[in-house]
Amino acid sequence: MFAKPTFFAACATLALSALSTGPALAADAAKPLQPIESLAVPRYMGVWYEIAKFPNKFQKKCVGDTSATYNLDKDGRVQVINRCRTADGKIDTAEGIARQPGAATSPKLEVRFAPAILSFIPMVWGDYWVIDLDNKYQLSAVSEPKREYLWILSRTPQVAPAEYSALLARLKAQGLDTSKLVLTPHTVAPQSGQ
Repeated sequence: MFAKPTFFAACATLALSALSTGPALAADAAKPLQPIESLAVPRYMGVWYEIAKFPNKFQKKCVGDTSATYNLDKDGRVQVINRCRTADGKIDTAEGIARQPGAATSPKLEVRFAPAILSFIPMVWGDYWVIDLDNKYQLSAVSEPKREYLWILSRTPQVAPAEYSALLARLKAQGLDTSKLVLTPHTVAPQSGQ
């Protein structure tokens, strides 16, 4: 959602270790992806910076300074504002809505960026599963059942290397191929209101 030389060194070491554990990763990927036990949506609100992600088509034009801002509406839905810097230096913004179709503490959310008139069509809603989250709600990982997408999000633009390494180990244990992660550079100070 987004660095220091020691951070890159830690990532390189972990990427190499991921390559050497290929068979174990395949076995873990056969198990269903497990979200966290419960999510306090109000605590999850606010700005999250994208630290790393699996490359995807809909963020292709984003080159850095990627963030997501979540605001809880009165109806229980979450307003989503994604921002990123493009190659020409402009800020691209995408606005959407997230909903929590299960229990009030369910970590399995759905998000849509299509117009509201299309919200009745199931395929305009994408899975947004919180699969890792620290107790202080400062570092998060988001994916979906097929493991095609993964985002590492943080309340700050950088994450301590030890915390990042520990998170990568937990994600690998969930069957995610962390060698596919691409780090997101942050060079611009956050805009007010983000």
